[in-house]
Amino acid sequence: MLQALNKIALGGGCHWCAEAIFQSLLGVSEVEQGFVASIGKNNTFSEAIIVHFNAEEISLKTIIEIHLNTHKSTSNHSMRTKYRSAVYAFSEEQKLESEEILKSFQNKFQKELITQVFSFDRFKISREQIQNYYFSNPEKPFCERFINPKLEILLKQFSNYTNQNKLKHLKNE
Repeated sequence: MLQALNKIALGGGCHWCAEAIFQSLLGVSEVEQGFVASIGKNNTFSEAIIVHFNAEEISLKTIIEIHLNTHKSTSNHSMRTKYRSAVYAFSEEQKLESEEILKSFQNKFQKELITQVFSFDRFKISREQIQNYYFSNPEKPFCERFINPKLEILLKQFSNYTNQNKLKHLKNE
């Protein structure tokens, strides 16, 4: 079973949002919140998460599909340096697989996906006080306004992959 454990880094929006989304998935054992840098022109840190997952329970394809549907993966805006829409691969094989997965989803979006695949280079973890942000503060205005709608997308479109117990508070609203 150890060979089934994988990790991928994802960026695109606020890392508090992404952290909550991927912490809510079955097959995800850990989500590290922080900042990721690649190499070359994308060597600056951008908000991102590292998702540790069991590929026998949730595939890389499903993780990328959820990522594309829970952030603005077709919107190029002025904050893209801070919120780079990206998949950061930990190997050349994972990079090629991720690129193919992105191509396979393009036809499901009306606009062109701007999400790119980069090589993972460095990670800087967020300070401890803001880790596990959503599940420590679900009643905060930021969580209710920005994270809850993304979690509702998760429940609606990807309910087979969600940990229903973690999100039961959303069903009661």
